[in-house]
Amino acid sequence: MKFTKTILANGLRVITVPMKDNPTVTVLVLVEAGSKYEEKRVSGISHFLEHMCFKGTAKRPKAIDISKGLDALGSEYNAFTAQEYTGYYAKSDARHFREVADVIFDIFLNSTFPETELEKEKGVIVEEINMYRDTPTRHVQDLVMTLLYGDQAAGWNIAGDKDTVENMQRVDFLAYKGAHYLPEGMIIVVAGQIDESEVLAEVRKSFDPIPRGHKAGKLTTVEKQSSPAVLLEYKKTDQTHLVLAARSLDLMSPKTPGLSVLSAILGGGMSSRLFQKLREEMGVGYYVRASNDSYTDHGFLQVSAGVDNRRVAEVVGVILEECKRLTIEEVPAEELHKVQEYLIGNMKLSHESSDDVAGYFGLQELLKKKIETLEEKAGEIRAVTAKDIMALAREIFQDQKLNLALVGPFESSGDFLKILKFS
Repeated sequence: MKFTKTILANGLRVITVPMKDNPTVTVLVLVEAGSKYEEKRVSGISHFLEHMCFKGTAKRPKAIDISKGLDALGSEYNAFTAQEYTGYYAKSDARHFREVADVIFDIFLNSTFPETELEKEKGVIVEEINMYRDTPTRHVQDLVMTLLYGDQAAGWNIAGDKDTVENMQRVDFLAYKGAHYLPEGMIIVVAGQIDESEVLAEVRKSFDPIPRGHKAGKLTTVEKQSSPAVLLEYKKTDQTHLVLAARSLDLMSPKTPGLSVLSAILGGGMSSRLFQKLREEMGVGYYVRASNDSYTDHGFLQVSAGVDNRRVAEVVGVILEECKRLTIEEVPAEELHKVQEYLIGNMKLSHESSDDVAGYFGLQELLKKKIETLEEKAGEIRAVTAKDIMALAREIFQDQKLNLALVGPFESSGDFLKILKFS
């Protein structure tokens, strides 16, 4: 799939991805601003600011003016915040490109952050935090980040906590946006049935007047671990939700394709080793999956599962056995090929939708400052060998890199710490 990258005089990057046979268009604005760009005092402000951008502009003074306008176009629209970026997007029938772009560019550039809306939204975000805490499959993911990174930006909840949210003031939003929402830290991606010259004209109309600034950077993540670690949160549940994580490599590592293959061998798809073992053979849980989570300066490979409370220790032992097996046995050629084609096939499926395509190109540019095509990525995955997998497994699956986060009806982590080792 071809794309064009244009850099405006103020540093703004514009990526256009024509999809001739796709009837939709997605307008995505990404900015280098997320929880790793925050101070502790305003932890959660990236996420809060994302909410506030939908609360009114000079042109559209109320939230209903924004939502009503996009709903009238039959659009899907939302925003999202992560550790290293925030994104705003709308997807619609391709013939509505100009109207959709006008709304998304307006809320991104011209939000007014009304005081009354800010105070009301504090309650909304606190309830969002409560909702995730009440959802063990989601909350255990927050716990593993706390376990891995502790009291630093990478370990903080992206939504902040109740105290930081309730103490934020309008001046905090203005200062944060002024430090981070700058052209040199922004990317606009438009994918779908588009005229690239029309897209650039619309972008220039809104963004050419915005001057380059001095973009604030993000906090560096410090990795510290010398022995296995466990973080347990007691909750009376019918099953235990767990994440077993091993520190791995950052997004910039040339070994990331191998990590994708390794994690898919363990828990990618219904034929993966852990799905077959835990669900089909042992019958201990409904879901099990594995993935490598890579950021610009750190990463970890995780296995997550929801399992029978009575068999948690047994399940952890089985997961460790399967991980260790990769350090001593080469993956058979047939299995390796199957996993590689599984990953490549899933990438191709994700290119059917204009919003997924916009995210694929935009996030690569934002995080890596380099865009690889689907064909290039497929080539890297196919180049991974059984020897590569074994070498990676030996590098990652070591006792001192192991972490286990759990949500379930247990009060002591001691028993889990005893079994958290490969030997």
